Amino acid sequence: MESTKQKSRRKKLPSQNPIEAAITTWYHSTTLSQQSQSRLDLLVARAPKRWTVYEPMVLLPAGSFEADVWKELLPGLAPGQADVLWVQILAGISRKTGGLGANLTHLAINEGIPAIHHNSGEEHSHERITAKISEASENILRSPTGLRILHGDFGPASVDGTALDFERAFWVSTRQNGVFQTWAPRWTMFSRGNIKEKARLLDFRKAKHSENEMVLKDTWAIDLYAGIGYFTFSYAKLGMRVLCWELNPWSVEGLRRGAEGNGWPVRVVKDEADLKLPTEELVRGGEQIIIFLEDNTHSARRIRELSELNVLHVNCGLLPTSDASWKDAWDISDRSKRKETWLHLHENVGAADIAKRREEIEQYFLDLGRRDGSKRMARVEHTELVKTFAPGVWHCVFDLYITKSSSTI
Repeated sequence: MESTKQKSRRKKLPSQNPIEAAITTWYHSTTLSQQSQSRLDLLVARAPKRWTVYEPMVLLPAGSFEADVWKELLPGLAPGQADVLWVQILAGISRKTGGLGANLTHLAINEGIPAIHHNSGEEHSHERITAKISEASENILRSPTGLRILHGDFGPASVDGTALDFERAFWVSTRQNGVFQTWAPRWTMFSRGNIKEKARLLDFRKAKHSENEMVLKDTWAIDLYAGIGYFTFSYAKLGMRVLCWELNPWSVEGLRRGAEGNGWPVRVVKDEADLKLPTEELVRGGEQIIIFLEDNTHSARRIRELSELNVLHVNCGLLPTSDASWKDAWDISDRSKRKETWLHLHENVGAADIAKRREEIEQYFLDLGRRDGSKRMARVEHTELVKTFAPGVWHCVFDLYITKSSSTI
């Protein structure tokens, strides 16, 4: 008789992938089961193997169910037959993830953020929000128009960006580095790969300088591409106050909800009347985060309206390049009463060109200093390779260290 000890030593069989298991169960429950086993094997082989949970949504990777065998199968299914499959996939992943996703209700495929925005009936009302997007124009709001919805109510397809629209929308959430974030996947992007850079910002001061003598709550960070709070929240978690800019009203709403979820007082400046108020009045309330729903080209002007701030960081987090904001970031650093300011400049760069690009960036800012006579020095102290954006292309963050001579303080 086999002893308990021997049983414990037996290797556990690996559990079946829940997507594969769901496909197999679904296949055998339909008339498709009359077809050959090889057809099922091919469907399973060409199905996605990975997923990401953003409660209560499961997001499948780009290209899922796009293989020829699936393209031939899905359009010919009886009404509701495909939906049974999606429900079974959600149930299987819910069981697999246990407490992380016990009630997963929505399923979609992440097709990435298109660089070009094509006008369509579904997006027409959304475009009216800013009147900045025309047919086949640049997708400046980084709207996830390629999201493929498989199952679940993701909210209205046509919206005007009102408070009622926000309430009726479908929202998901996650927690990274202990920070809560939320967004409406139909209208707002989320980049999971930025978790590394968020963590680096949280540890940045420890790595660079001793801050025992500094009280970070007396310092400011400026985020020129705030999104739903990717980097804004890292600064807020450190105790800093943050001024930030964002064009997408859905991202601003996500940032507002996320800030409140983390317990940080936040003010959204979006109404025409508020945007006309002096910036000094807008920051007087003491909120930790102040987000402007406007183009960041107004940022340098607004900073000039304030008394000198203790600006420690300026984040320029846009891909493929944030260079349109660099001159404003330089001007903002000049308004800081600190002797040092850090600019974090995001850009996609070919692996073979990173060193050259670093030199070009440093030279660009040195030239700015010579032209404006500010007696500031700038050097790229570090280049962070965040993640690969494409084969041979890195998402880089160039940490530009700006110092003032004592005569300018």
